[in-house]
Amino acid sequence: MNRKGKKVVSDINITPFTDVVLVLLIIFMITTPMLSQHEIKISLPKAAEATEKVEDKVIEILVDKDGFLYLNKKQLHQKYFEKAIKEEVKKHPQRPVVIKGDKNVKYDLIINVMDKAKKAGVSKFGLAIDVPDKKV
Repeated sequence: MNRKGKKVVSDINITPFTDVVLVLLIIFMITTPMLSQHEIKISLPKAAEATEKVEDKVIEILVDKDGFLYLNKKQLHQKYFEKAIKEEVKKHPQRPVVIKGDKNVKYDLIINVMDKAKKAGVSKFGLAIDVPDKKV
């Protein structure tokens, strides 16, 4: 007891702390799905006209401007690429492979990707381009 006869309160009020923790939890719950759904940005080379329409069911290989490889939007290290493409071709032997290489990637890297895919058993290739809309 203190001098005036009142009992000293020794409890800690954790309500403000709980409020802050819950707000942080809500912020993380909102931002986390946005972080995992990033889009692979590739600037395709341009052409005046497209030669063929791409089928919906293709095996897609992306090479971004930094030289990172993606097989069906899953990033792969270059040393595992050949094994991964071989497994994909075994699953879907009739599907063509479309290579989407950024226009700033070295030509040598695209040829290397094509070489590894050919060794893995790919027989049909396509290179993706960006066709500007025609003005009427």
